[in-house]
Formats: sequence, C-alpha cells, structure tokens
Amino acid sequence: MSRIGKRPVELPSGVSASVAGQTIEVKGPKGTRSFTATDDVTIAVADNAVTVTPRGKSKRARQQWGMSRTMVQNLVTGVTDGFKKELEIQGVGYRAQVQGNVLKLALGYSHDVDFEVPAGVTVTTPKNTEVVIEGDDQQLVGQVAANIREWRAPEPYKGKGIRYKGEYIFRKEGKKK
Repeated sequence: MSRIGKRPVELPSGVSASVAGQTIEVKGPKGTRSFTATDDVTIAVADNAVTVTPRGKSKRARQQWGMSRTMVQNLVTGVTDGFKKELEIQGVGYRAQVQGNVLKLALGYSHDVDFEVPAGVTVTTPKNTEVVIEGDDQQLVGQVAANIREWRAPEPYKGKGIRYKGEYIFRKEGKKK
C-alpha cells in the first residue's frame, strides 16, 4: 500500500479541479495547470478533495499511484503558492542582473553569459549576487535553476561559483609545500 497515495489531496478555497478521462485540470489564483495520468490509476474529485486509486494490483499500478498523487499535489501547490528556487553567486567579480527576458551573468569568463528565461518562469535579482527563480511548474523552476547553476558550479577549493541557497559545499585542502 502506498502511504503517499492513500492520502487525498485537499483543495484550498479558490482552487477548483476537474477531471476529463485521465487528465486533471486545476485552476487557482496563479493560473491553470494540468496533468495526464497513466491508465494504471483512477483520479476522482469529491468533497473538495482529489483522490487517486490504483486500477489493479500490478507493480506498475502501485508505482503510478504514489507518483500520480504527488503530481496532483504539485499542481495544487503550483496554482496556490507557486515554487521558488534561490541561487547564490560567490566569487570576486561574479554577478547577475536581469535585462528584460535575459539573465546576464558575469562568471569570470572572457564574455558575459546571456541566459534566455523560458516562458512560465520569472527570474529576479534582489542583489547582484542572488538569483530568485519563481513559477507555478516545479519541474520547470528546478530545471531552470539547474541550467543556470551549470554555467559555473561551485568548485571545492575556494567555493566559487553558483550554488543553491543553503547548499553545503564540501571543501578540499589545497596543495602543501
């Protein structure tokens, strides 16, 4: 039995959900999101809650049960609160700024890195060493944060680079004479 899948997803006030076949559509204050489940699970909306149940006892049905329930929960969270990732930039001369739909990063290369921000995500820079990525799609927000971090991942000797806020970087000792 899936401990996650057994629990229904509560719909807060201002959020509505509708099911058409295997597709659930959730509408809320931050927009509309939808998810299409596999044929191994059944999605039902009743009493201001969404329930996901498996169709059978197969291993795949049990796998899809918990995953589908989590996806529905992420839809509800996305249209109510949204998702947010924060990045910190450390290093002398490393900085970021947003110009329109482009994030300009100075990361110690001979040129500035221009990162095109995809639709559905907003990127802001409260300080020139902080980048905040927000959106209603958890997968897209995480992927954009990972793509930005990929330009200069933190190195283990001085810790310079782009890191997630609160991320611990294991430091190595340098050469000895």
